[in-house]
Amino acid sequence: MTPAPLAARLHAPSGPLFFPVTAYGTGGSVDLDVYRTHVRRGVDAGAAAVFACCGTGEFHALLPEEFEACVRVAVKAADGRVPVVAGAGYGTALAVRYARLAREAGADGLLAMPPYLVVAGQEGLLRHYRAMAAAADLPVIVYQRDNAVFTPSTVVELARTDGIIGFKDGLGDLDLMQRVVSAVRTEVPGDFLYFNGLPTAELTQLAYRALGITLYSSAVFCFAPGIALAFHRALESGDEAIAHRLLDGFYRPFAELRALGRGYAVALVKAGVRLRGLDVGEVRPPLQEPAEDHVEQLARLIERGYALLEEGA
Repeated sequence: MTPAPLAARLHAPSGPLFFPVTAYGTGGSVDLDVYRTHVRRGVDAGAAAVFACCGTGEFHALLPEEFEACVRVAVKAADGRVPVVAGAGYGTALAVRYARLAREAGADGLLAMPPYLVVAGQEGLLRHYRAMAAAADLPVIVYQRDNAVFTPSTVVELARTDGIIGFKDGLGDLDLMQRVVSAVRTEVPGDFLYFNGLPTAELTQLAYRALGITLYSSAVFCFAPGIALAFHRALESGDEAIAHRLLDGFYRPFAELRALGRGYAVALVKAGVRLRGLDVGEVRPPLQEPAEDHVEQLARLIERGYALLEEGA
């Protein structure tokens, strides 16, 4: 783990947040060499942080020993240049186990994903994430989505919890997020981090920035880092012309393509990485590979995205 606090390193990111896919080789086993290359290329390209073994990295499909090995490789590949945050989830006991594995592997923090299957009340969710934070001894970012949806008052209690430093939104309810931000700002002193965690977050990031939320996931960075970096720079500099050109010509069509298949938020991204020359293998079941014509559309769309950058140069 790096000595600088994770919150400080994420507060003003120099580039997109990188969520690498997990590479599989012959027979479907984890290919740590290819994974190392994937992570290193992302860091070299300008990622501000590596979020290893999270949603895009198929956390749900990894055995504990595979998870620990991937996190350890990501930490070594990042080499202290950027922080490495590892996913953790399932029920409380398993989430704590994954959290401790991440700490042993050298991660700088955790992205705490929703508990498995159950729809819990607010008190139960609070107990779950507090248990993770206490056991892991790592900074925790809580991920709101699916069956883990929080009231503003619960997020206030999360923000008051030692070790919980941020809140990632994968729900997309801007009214709720405004109330969350307002409640925490009013009742909890100090900085608390917020992240836009929607699929293809760039598509909604202008709206999230209006709430003061500048951090966002970038799955596109996995396969088109130049496009993702250009969009990030446009947001930071206020260059609406470039931002709108990429939104209209690349991100909206990509989101529409992603919506054509279940699980494409992972499978289509992984296909994109393969299209750009790195064989990271296929997704593991229960996810399935994109249709061939959808992959062909993705290839054309990536070319279009880079052509848009040249038009604006």
